[in-house]
Amino acid sequence: MEKLRITSPEIQTFETEHIEKVRRMAPECMVLLKNDEVLPIRPGGRLALYGNGARRTIKGGTGSGDVNVRHFVNVEEGLENAGFEITTKEWLDAYDRILAESKRAYFAELRRQADALDVNPLMFAMGKTAPEPDYQLPLEGEGDTAVYVLARISGEGADRLAKEGDIKLTPTEVRDILTLNEKYERFVLVLNVGGMVDLEPVKEQVSAILLMSQPGTPVGDALADVLTGKAYPSGKLAMTWAPINNYASTEGFGDPNDTDYKEGIYVGYRYFDTFSVKNTYPFGYGIGYTTFQTEVEDVAYKDGNISVKAAVTNIGTSAGKEVVQVYYCAPRNGIDKPCKELAGYAKTEELAAGETQTVTITFPVAAMSSYHPERESWILDAGVYYVRVGNSSQVTQLAGGISLKEEVVVETVKKISTAKFEDLKPQQIFECGEEELSERAGLHVIEINPADIACVANVYSEEPEEIPQGETVNWAQVTAKEKTVEDFIAGLDDEQLAYLCIGAYKDAGDILEVIGNASKTVAGAAGETTSRLQETGLPSLVMADGPAGIRISPQYVLEGNETKGGPPAGGDMFLVYSAEELAAMAGADSEKEQDEKQVYYHYCTAIPIGTAIAQSWNDQLAESCGDLAGNEMERFGIHIWLAPALNIQRSPLCGRNFEYFSEDPLLSGMMAAAMTKGVQKHANSAVTIKHYACNNQETNRFFSNSNVSERAMREIYLKGFEICVKKESPHFIMSSYNLINGEHACNCRDILTDVLRDEWGYEGVVMTDWLVTGGMGSRGEKWPCASAAGNIKAGNDLTMPGIPTDKEDIMNALSNADHPYRLTRANLQVCARRILNAILKLA
Repeated sequence: MEKLRITSPEIQTFETEHIEKVRRMAPECMVLLKNDEVLPIRPGGRLALYGNGARRTIKGGTGSGDVNVRHFVNVEEGLENAGFEITTKEWLDAYDRILAESKRAYFAELRRQADALDVNPLMFAMGKTAPEPDYQLPLEGEGDTAVYVLARISGEGADRLAKEGDIKLTPTEVRDILTLNEKYERFVLVLNVGGMVDLEPVKEQVSAILLMSQPGTPVGDALADVLTGKAYPSGKLAMTWAPINNYASTEGFGDPNDTDYKEGIYVGYRYFDTFSVKNTYPFGYGIGYTTFQTEVEDVAYKDGNISVKAAVTNIGTSAGKEVVQVYYCAPRNGIDKPCKELAGYAKTEELAAGETQTVTITFPVAAMSSYHPERESWILDAGVYYVRVGNSSQVTQLAGGISLKEEVVVETVKKISTAKFEDLKPQQIFECGEEELSERAGLHVIEINPADIACVANVYSEEPEEIPQGETVNWAQVTAKEKTVEDFIAGLDDEQLAYLCIGAYKDAGDILEVIGNASKTVAGAAGETTSRLQETGLPSLVMADGPAGIRISPQYVLEGNETKGGPPAGGDMFLVYSAEELAAMAGADSEKEQDEKQVYYHYCTAIPIGTAIAQSWNDQLAESCGDLAGNEMERFGIHIWLAPALNIQRSPLCGRNFEYFSEDPLLSGMMAAAMTKGVQKHANSAVTIKHYACNNQETNRFFSNSNVSERAMREIYLKGFEICVKKESPHFIMSSYNLINGEHACNCRDILTDVLRDEWGYEGVVMTDWLVTGGMGSRGEKWPCASAAGNIKAGNDLTMPGIPTDKEDIMNALSNADHPYRLTRANLQVCARRILNAILKLA
């Protein structure tokens, strides 16, 4: 891959094109929650702008999901670009001073605490955010229109808090929002958030609420487009919004050692709708500047698939797009089930007033099966499966039914690790549509012959056979097709095989590796595959973080064959260091030395956060985001993007939810598959879907154990990964930090080999998350670090970024019969083959 070296500090043509592309996509990611004839507003004129996100707008979260952009447009700038005169400059200046002092004091105290505990200040501060300050500032902006931007930031390394200033609004925020709503003729509450905030104190009084989310580089310009009607919001929620104590997952969340997923399969709307628990806004909800009517035209069955045809008509006065959502209600025979589950969806094209489009949504009958743990099988239980069509999980109409006279075993599998507790089950049996079906003319039940549905019986792999030792082969012989990958493997000794299964680590520890900045080839990239086989001609693959764009240093210089970026950047957590300490960490040159060297630039584009992409409910938009990322990967020499992330949004308290797509596994899997398709259409570019699996909290993330039942694992937490793997074959998967039922995810053979490879047919590479085997302490309060040898034994091919003890562990497991993860040379060869195949494909 030829790396583009840009010597001009001026903005490049591709940057402008990519920013404009994101600006066009962003309105589809925004969700209009309420609009009592307030929006859109006339462009230009005087506007009063308030709120912590007005000038300190958030384009995306912190940590590895952040992107080092040249510049991003905040809300103030975006509104001024649209011709508005902002009349509240004094308020914004005063808030800036209050916030700066609050942050300074907060991070100084964090530094003091870190020093007292003798821990790394950066890791101690990672993900933590300064509390929102209280203040009393006059609300005196001129004009008849006011916009209040409420911002919340979260990120890698810390979870959110069910407190004021985070999940909840502060008294200051509530006071000012309600005051402004009364004071101004038109008032809009804009939510610059990556996840749920509890709007119960203000939602009834406020006339217009727009979830802007965190849509990337052009955030302010995109908001101005939507507020003025130049564009329109067409997003739908990808997660149920409710008061935090109404979520089944809140109790016990964030335990540093063990988190019990006792709600089982009842996550998100599956819980709220089945148990009739109050929510603020349901899953799939969102309105627009117009109104739609959806009429179901047909429900049909053919060749194992159900198809639903619906006509969508714009019955309003403005253009817009609608999302048609199809749910199924499974019979409660044999096992408990949610009252409804998402089966498919389709977003219309732009429809002018009066225009109609017919959409068809198709899904396999087998997708309605449930997992029966005691029978180790996916089963379609006998009975009627009702099909419902709507525009949220709570607004649906009955479309028809699918009947099976007897149960069908769809797939037999192998039991995987399971938790030792009883999952939550509904006490009441909910009926879904039977009376309605009998009363409505034209609706019918389709009878399906159970014999038409095939059963998949999986076969599981046995211990691999060793490739006999052979002569040394140069990698050039493999690329020339004179030798095979197996020939190359035969010529490697045990130490070389061990190195191949570990990233390009440094023999001395480096804090930059901790924060994902370990690459020598591309400054600021997260890491590389090994460079210790250079004598064989084997190249390395370069990895960059995501998922809101490509995370690399914006500027760098060359030192021999290596790149060196400037001081690290990555959010407020770096306020625990002085400027001098940051420069020393990065090994930054003096100003004189910098002046004497050629500076190169690689500014990247921030795309919408994962949750915002999912809120578009548009697979093509997600694919376009992947295509943009793949384009920038090609330009800057990145082979592997450590994205997208598709963990389930089990609880709003998870600090990394903004990176993830949804509470629903189907929507998550489809979005991940679309982004994978967009990236991997670029020949030398690969995704790494992550974090596999059950990575649903950041508290003590290296040593947190997720206790999950097998049914919940298979139906909720693994299902999105399965969809993505089977649809688009991502070249890489990243295992998660956490333990699952007492064993580190990267050491779990049942999910990495039995499920991923044997059941789903995955042939790509699995890598660990960074430093899961050590470097962050040898163990937590209860659980130890993962084992590099255990990674290989389980089918986790690559340990990243690697530390010296990883090689020691692997070599010891080869020679010591008492090692808990005893390895053979054949085990190493299996992992090496997959890594080498990836290098052959991408380098």
